[in-house]
Order: sequence, then structure tokens, then C-alpha cells
Amino acid sequence: MKKLLEIAKENIKNAYVPYSKFRVSAVLELKNGEIYKGINVENASYGLSNCAERSALFAAYSNGVRKEDIKRILVYTDKDYFVSPCGACRQVIRELMEDDASVIMANSKGEFKELLNIELLPHGFTEKDL
Repeated sequence: MKKLLEIAKENIKNAYVPYSKFRVSAVLELKNGEIYKGINVENASYGLSNCAERSALFAAYSNGVRKEDIKRILVYTDKDYFVSPCGACRQVIRELMEDDASVIMANSKGEFKELLNIELLPHGFTEKDL
């Protein structure tokens, strides 16, 4: 996890947050060791902003990655407390990652909190509901 944290710390500098100043970085690790990074990108029309978690997952999927390829995602903020993925990200993570994939929250103190995807959104809306 320390390797992912170092990548996330470097990546957070790319966050585009002129309004909130709240930087988030996400690092997605595949089972084969490949890495995809994401940052939050804000927009003056706030609803058009995109979170780091979704940025990383969408980049991976755009390159042919699928849920069975993903090992874990680390979400990092430069705050000294843990920040959980928002509701929209939880729903996207729930669909685009396997139930037993790890979702790791990391803070600026180097602490980690790890959950399984299914624990992050236990009653999420999935393809089984359609």
C-alpha cells in the first residue's frame, strides 16, 4: 500500500480544484500490477465536476480494463483525516469493481482504512436489480 500512497501523493498535485481547494487523488491497481491514476477535476458548473475515483476507473475502462482485472483502489486526500468516496463514486465503484475488491482510504498521516467494495455500499443498485 505504501507504493500506492506515494503515487497518490505525487498525483494529487494534478488535481484541478480552483473552487473548493479540496484535492483528491485515486490510484487503481490491477491484479497484474498495472496502475491507473485519477484526480478530481472541478468545473464552474459544479455538477459537471468529476471525482478522482471515477476519473481513475473511467480511464481504466477506456483502456479495456474490466472489474475482474481490478485488485484495489486507494483514495487519498492531503487531510489528516479519512475521506470516504462520495455517494456517486460508491455507486460507480460498486458496479465497476468486484464485491471483494479493496477500497482503501489514506490520509496525510500515512494511515490507511480498508473496506471491501461490498462494505462501502452494501445495498447498491446493480445489474441484478434490472
